[in-house]
Amino acid sequence: MMVCKQVRYTGRVQGVGFRYTAQQLAKAYKVAGYVRNLPSGDVEVVAEGMAEEVNTFLDAIGHHMAGYIEQSVTQDTTPGGQKGFEIRH
Repeated sequence: MMVCKQVRYTGRVQGVGFRYTAQQLAKAYKVAGYVRNLPSGDVEVVAEGMAEEVNTFLDAIGHHMAGYIEQSVTQDTTPGGQKGFEIRH
């Protein structure tokens, strides 16, 4: 089943390579979407794909960036047919 998840990460998540790490991890999974810094100091990831791929990708981000993440909030959204995974500015 195709899903889309929007995750907001809080903590010391900017200036630590979070966006680059997420983009590199995305290459190992069949996911599309983006990662971007938010003005609040949080980071947002939107990932779309098959449920297992998206969940495993988000777990990988959580594992690799665990020392910087204080909290993450996940929302299910409607898949929008995104292509590729990019860093948005």
